[in-house]
Amino acid sequence: MIISVIGSSNPATREHVELAEEVGRELARRDIMVVCGGLSGIMEAVCRGAKAEGGTTIGILPGRAAAEANSYVDIPIVTSMGYSRNVIVVHTGEAVIAVGGAFGTLSEIGHALADGIPVVGLKTWALTTNGDGIDVNGSIIQAEDPADAVDKALAAVAAGGHHR
Repeated sequence: MIISVIGSSNPATREHVELAEEVGRELARRDIMVVCGGLSGIMEAVCRGAKAEGGTTIGILPGRAAAEANSYVDIPIVTSMGYSRNVIVVHTGEAVIAVGGAFGTLSEIGHALADGIPVVGLKTWALTTNGDGIDVNGSIIQAEDPADAVDKALAAVAAGGHHR
């Protein structure tokens, strides 16, 4: 199984980095591969955590060089697509865990939700209504901590979430 983990390359707080690292550890302990954007910040932290527990990491890179990947990425995938690679990041996993994040993270959340991919949030965006005024509160499954985030992602997949 592969779970996508998304978040900012410039995290707002040290807490977000620590949460992402623990998400990576938790995924690896459960033999779940991590896919992310492969760069710094939250992406590096989740990969570092996964590698600390012997996990496998995949980085979907925005540029043209595998050398862009953080040092914890096992499998760098070069796209030369810039932010468009966000669609690939979210579609590679069976669920998405969002940690913190800025507008790039919000775009990934939007792509995932539009395509029925479960999104679990840790200190991330909260949505209330869409542009048509429709209540979308709860579309991001909120988690209390990294283990809860992984539990909720797995439960969402088991309940009929996204299947690759």
